[in-house]
Amino acid sequence: MNGSELIAQERERQIEAEGWTQDHDDEHSSGQMVGGARAYAKTAQMQVCGLVSSCNPPLSWEWDEEWWKPSPDPIRNLVKAGALIAAEIDRLQRAS
Repeated sequence: MNGSELIAQERERQIEAEGWTQDHDDEHSSGQMVGGARAYAKTAQMQVCGLVSSCNPPLSWEWDEEWWKPSPDPIRNLVKAGALIAAEIDRLQRAS
């Protein structure tokens, strides 16, 4: 699977398995999904550079700590970031 397919698959998983529906996403209108995406992307960047990332969520993580689930695989963290960005794009399009 290519990157966009992995992101689409993860977004579908978020909806189906986690229950993060459009209505739920619409409640996060203050940039939380962008912050979440940034947190996962930054973790992936640190991994690619060979730096150890913290198990604690970064400051850009605005949700409960229990939802911070980074992977040891930087690709997986980028996929999570991409899915959060896709969710935010969809939310912004619905809002306009």
